[in-house]
Amino acid sequence: MLTTLPWGWYTDPETLRREQARIFRSAWAYAGHLGRLPQPGSFFTTTVGLTPIVVTRTREGELGAFLNICRHRGFPVAQGDGRRATLQCSYHAWTYGLDGALQAAPRSDLEPGFDRDELGLAPGAVDTWGPFVFVNADPDAAPLAEALGEMPALVAELLDVHALEFRHRVDWEVDANWKVVCENFLECYHCAVAHPSFSEVVDVSMDAYKLEASGLISSQFGPVRPDNRTFDVAGEIARSQFHFLWPNTGINIFPGRANVSIGPINPLGTGRTARFLDYFFAPETDEAWIADFLAFDDQVGAEDRVLVEGVQRGMEAGALPAGHVLERSEQLIRHFQELTAAALA
Repeated sequence: MLTTLPWGWYTDPETLRREQARIFRSAWAYAGHLGRLPQPGSFFTTTVGLTPIVVTRTREGELGAFLNICRHRGFPVAQGDGRRATLQCSYHAWTYGLDGALQAAPRSDLEPGFDRDELGLAPGAVDTWGPFVFVNADPDAAPLAEALGEMPALVAELLDVHALEFRHRVDWEVDANWKVVCENFLECYHCAVAHPSFSEVVDVSMDAYKLEASGLISSQFGPVRPDNRTFDVAGEIARSQFHFLWPNTGINIFPGRANVSIGPINPLGTGRTARFLDYFFAPETDEAWIADFLAFDDQVGAEDRVLVEGVQRGMEAGALPAGHVLERSEQLIRHFQELTAAALA
């Protein structure tokens, strides 16, 4: 059997600091959807790991991403979302254009050598896949398409993401390290035991449930159980796909009507993680089916909370140095841990 990452990495503040520098500040992650940037002047805020990002649409209609950190004293320049001609820090009123350029700084004219051109917001990178907006804190990051690899083509076998519309967002937090939450997403070895309703909908047996890893993408493929009594799977999606973009973005497609849910897994501390999922459906999908689907997904999420918080408590006990991974059933965890260990080396 393979040994896991050291369990101290899930509880150690210094490891979390290294993860920010070596993983999250150069990683693509889902940030939101184009519906939040409908017109010039629109913006919204997000985070990648612990790094705050503001995403904008300029007067020319172009997308931009910048560190949401004022170059003066570090206060955020934007909160939430909205539409503005400029972004103004609420601390000392330094004002930036939607292209990140510093436009005004009170009393700066009294400072010898004050160069506004050198004090714009630090840029990041932004790109889209269908309606989904991804950001990277590194402005020189490799293209998003390279990170996504063949995953969009796999999704296209089931549905056209461009034809979906945003319907719903769910935010929540759990008392577990972000890596514990990611690793729970990356295996269904636990599904037959811990997710009875999910296992009635999706065939999670070893021979039926397929796992694949390539580059930064990990994928799970589960055929539907047509005789299930838990959830109405009638519709154009005949099988499930669950994808993961390392280090922290999950993408879900369930059987039934056309659907995608997508969102990041962000650390808040060594033992606290924030999550959100944006849900997209075909425009004609009826509200009753969506309500049933969301209730089903909420139940799975509640079961996962119990699991990841229990794992975190075990790790924080400090009684054991590490755990073990089954090479076949948990191969995607191994892939995740190999990428993580390589980044931190």
